[in-house]
Amino acid sequence: MPDSALRRPRRPWATLLAVLVAGAAQASTLERGNGPEPSTLDAHKCQEVACGNVLRDLYEGLVTEDAAGRLVPGMAQRWSVSPDGRTWTFVLRDGLRWSNGDALDANQIVASFRRAFAPVTAAPFGELFDALHNAKAVQAGEVPPAALGVDAPDARTVVFHLDRSAPLPALLTLPIAFPVYLPAIERLGAQHTRPGALVSNGAYTLAAWTPQANLVVERNLRFHDAANVAIDRVRYQVTEDAAAELQRFAAGDLHITEVVPPQPMASLKKRFGAQMRLSPYLGAFWLGINTTIAPFKDGNCTRVVMPRNDKANHGLSPLRDGCIDRGHALRRALSLAIDRDLLVRHVTGFGERAAYGVVPPGIAGYAPAATTWSTWTQVERERQARMLYRAAGYDDAHPLEIELRYNTSTPHRRLALAVAAMWRQVLGAHVRLRNEEWKVFVGNRKQRVITQVFRGGWIADVPDARNFLAAFGSDGPLNWTGHVDAGVVERIARADAASSDAARNAWLRAAETRLVQADAVIPLYFYTSKHLVDPRVHGFEANALDRHASRWMRLQD
Repeated sequence: MPDSALRRPRRPWATLLAVLVAGAAQASTLERGNGPEPSTLDAHKCQEVACGNVLRDLYEGLVTEDAAGRLVPGMAQRWSVSPDGRTWTFVLRDGLRWSNGDALDANQIVASFRRAFAPVTAAPFGELFDALHNAKAVQAGEVPPAALGVDAPDARTVVFHLDRSAPLPALLTLPIAFPVYLPAIERLGAQHTRPGALVSNGAYTLAAWTPQANLVVERNLRFHDAANVAIDRVRYQVTEDAAAELQRFAAGDLHITEVVPPQPMASLKKRFGAQMRLSPYLGAFWLGINTTIAPFKDGNCTRVVMPRNDKANHGLSPLRDGCIDRGHALRRALSLAIDRDLLVRHVTGFGERAAYGVVPPGIAGYAPAATTWSTWTQVERERQARMLYRAAGYDDAHPLEIELRYNTSTPHRRLALAVAAMWRQVLGAHVRLRNEEWKVFVGNRKQRVITQVFRGGWIADVPDARNFLAAFGSDGPLNWTGHVDAGVVERIARADAASSDAARNAWLRAAETRLVQADAVIPLYFYTSKHLVDPRVHGFEANALDRHASRWMRLQD
């Protein structure tokens, strides 16, 4: 026996205690895959899932959602609405505080809303609040932020004034409605989102952010419900590569994945069993087409001989006296050439549904629209696609050359490869695939300068058909296609003025029908949510918006 062992007796109880303490520390950190690097942690500028996931841990709005997606009180302990649905009053909880200990009152919430809608902020989701009095005018710089339809009659009351009825409590769960700490923004500008600077009001505070690696949040002891937050730390891992994310989960490095890579479902179920969570999800995946540039821009009409057949010409506009718009014909040809059933069976493969519209099923009272050719066979679609491709001026001797742009992701790459192969096989088009890091992709898509065809889609912010259509009602920052049709705008306006839910949904369906007939977007499929969840994670519940705030979960062996 070595001398050291004789001089320092072993103490099994100390070793056991150290192991238990280390195990407890490890168990209190939730490891979450989060997809791409968040583009921002400025709550008012967030426009994607990656930042939304983190911001829902850092902040809380007047209204929030529980684990099952139900609306529950947030900063507000109660609220009420006037009989006409246009005035909402929210009463705050007692003793609300920021993470730095400062008091949080109604006047700060109002000031934060004014900052969100100020032109300099350029909040991308501002247009979702177009029912809020003067919201559009404030964003356009036509009136000052103080004219926004929100005020604070006293320190514990916030009142919203709407120009029409709208589902305001659901909208208040969005990051744009979170309060931000204005003194830090005034002092630090864009740097207010860095660790040590970001002051939040939610269940967690920002502890660390390593770009392109991970982001760590820690429990906020000043949160009004801190006693019921079970997990001390959450590490959001950047996991753009879905296959690598799965391997990290299998190795025990992650408790929750953001997605599941496209692999045979049977083998994944055999490997992971109940750890694989699939559920319906209000999301639509489509390809967008930049209609502001050639060759997809409307207005170039050519005379062609078209068969006298409803299937050959129905829905193309304009189409009269043998004159067809080349840009529209080309967009329709690209859409018809894609075999959606093949995509959802063999490329996505997790129960997704083929899409022929932009609003997914599952929204109460709404019957989704679809293209006029959704009931055709794929053979009929491809025959029509080739005819329209030739009518647009392309053939084997002069093939279309385009770029299909998508953000870095294994599922997106597989889908882009499949679509490019279909366009090559059916039409003879030459397709260049361009993948970009998320921030670069978002910027290019928004600017509409170099994009031609791009990965698009929409994940519901609220369970409302209008949420999927609003971006196409103006030439705003969310209308990445640049397609603005007066008919769509008019129908959305009529829906806003409707006196009943049935009439409102009917007008929204008319707007969706007109939109899909224009072929500015190519619907491909409706999402399912898919995650791998470690058995030690409790409180992770399926919900239609696929939102899973860490405050509702706990880790338990």
